[in-house]
Amino acid sequence: MSDETPQAGDLLVRIGAILFLVGAVATLATVTPLFLGTEPLPSVFYWLCMLMGLGFLIAAAGLIRSAVAERRQAAAPSPPSAPSAT
Repeated sequence: MSDETPQAGDLLVRIGAILFLVGAVATLATVTPLFLGTEPLPSVFYWLCMLMGLGFLIAAAGLIRSAVAERRQAAAPSPPSAPSAT
């Protein structure tokens, strides 16, 4: 387990990665019968291939959201530091 605090957009990146992988597997399953010369799969598999692009878009949105949150955090004024004793 990680001790890292979840950042804004982390969940979107994870969901996007899962959808991308499901779409990639569906794409491989759809293309394989074309190379083997067997009967093509039902059209549902072609629609599942679309999850690959959707997952990519969701993951990209998560990365953008994370970058915007980090930029806001960097631009926020920091609290004044305690004077050092010299």
